[in-house]
Amino acid sequence: MKLGLALPFGDIGGDAATVREFAQIAEELGYDGLTCADHVLGVNAATRQDWGRRATSANLFHDPFVLFGYLAACTRRVEFSTQVMILPQRQTVLVAKQAASLDVLSNGRFRFGIGVGWNEVEFVGLNENFKNRGKRSEEQIAVMRALWAEPHVTFKGKWHTIDDAGINPLPLRRDMPIWFGGHVDVTFQRIAKWGQGWMMLDSPPSKEALAAFDKLRRVVEAEGRDPASVGIEVWTSVAEGDEKNWREEVAFWQKAGVTHITLHNTYTGYHHKRMPERTMIAHVDAARRYIDVVSDLL
Repeated sequence: MKLGLALPFGDIGGDAATVREFAQIAEELGYDGLTCADHVLGVNAATRQDWGRRATSANLFHDPFVLFGYLAACTRRVEFSTQVMILPQRQTVLVAKQAASLDVLSNGRFRFGIGVGWNEVEFVGLNENFKNRGKRSEEQIAVMRALWAEPHVTFKGKWHTIDDAGINPLPLRRDMPIWFGGHVDVTFQRIAKWGQGWMMLDSPPSKEALAAFDKLRRVVEAEGRDPASVGIEVWTSVAEGDEKNWREEVAFWQKAGVTHITLHNTYTGYHHKRMPERTMIAHVDAARRYIDVVSDLL
């Protein structure tokens, strides 16, 4: 299994020196990848009393392509992964171009995690349709993969038209590893058709998680693909139990066929817990303790 680390900018800040230092420490500690989420707009929570704990303008989110382009020059080995980029709120051809450029500049270290999103405010601000985002994302994937594969593309779809044109540079492998976030049946179908992996967040180590993995594998096999070709990623945190629990969880996921684990110490969705400390020193210490405890199981 590969072990990733989520970049905790909401806690430690996002200036250039901090971003570079944290990424380089993670690489030195032995983490295989760095991850970040994607939000372009954040609402003013003061004018939305029922907004709850969802992302707002108070939460710091660097643009993933800019962030990873910077970190590609600051690191040598770690992989970069969007978890996830909200694909249908962005222009498809531009995303294909940005992803290809990042792939080239990072020497193939980009793993493209995508999702359809939940925040209609962002879609409105970006002049994209929130209502058809799922179906439109499927055509987006087709457009991007065509642009990544060939120097010139002619495409006529429901939402996209390209007349014998292409992007330059092309990605190194003329394709991109696309991973999907989401937990509904149509997500499994999209993974089976186009994906290299699934980011599963809604279940702890449990029978429910194993059942979801088995379901995904059946859908992939029904599509005529080898289930072993599709990876699975889960998230964890140092706040979820003690060191004994960390090892037990990693061992469970390894036996279940999980290929990637991301240590995400600030996420609070579903069953996940965040670490209480919010300083650079605390986050570095947590990352060091976790990898020291579980590295022999990976």
